Amino acid sequence: MQLIATLEVLTFYVIAFGVRSLVQWMKTGKTGFAGVRQGAPPLEWLGAALLMLVVVLGPIAPWIGSAHFEWGRGFGVALAGLGIVFTLVAQLQMGTSWRIGVDPSERTALVTGGVFALVRNPIYSAMLLTSVGLALAVPTTLALALPPVLLLALEIQVRVVEEPYLREVHGEPYRAWAARTGRFVPGVGRLTS
Repeated sequence: MQLIATLEVLTFYVIAFGVRSLVQWMKTGKTGFAGVRQGAPPLEWLGAALLMLVVVLGPIAPWIGSAHFEWGRGFGVALAGLGIVFTLVAQLQMGTSWRIGVDPSERTALVTGGVFALVRNPIYSAMLLTSVGLALAVPTTLALALPPVLLLALEIQVRVVEEPYLREVHGEPYRAWAARTGRFVPGVGRLTS
């Protein structure tokens, strides 16, 4: 099960970051990686550091320590696989607006259709689904710790970096969409102002 979980993590990385960046580069001439903004506040750096921690520890988490329970293994593998598929679907629907990080000089289209009509951050939702699935598949202490760390990193990225940027760039269309669409889960985390 450890090998399967590690292969799922690596497959996720190849699809979510490698393949998507290649497609982005082929369509736009840019990889879509913006990184952390120069002069970014400490909270933004914390979010990026937590995300990198999850990325680095994800493939090795199944191998460090022993599993705390057995009941979720098959379900966890399936859930992680579903998360990988959902990530790919959301990335495809985002098209050339897909980015990792925010480049304040870039203006991309606001994507509100498809899965983005249900949640504003379906790629992040799918990442969380994958992380929870992997934690259930190989429930070591480290693997179980990664989903909450990932959630914290994504909450910081969304609330501190992306939502303010999208409000500024897209104005009222973004505010209207955010008022009716949940952040990670349908109906939960809608913006009121």
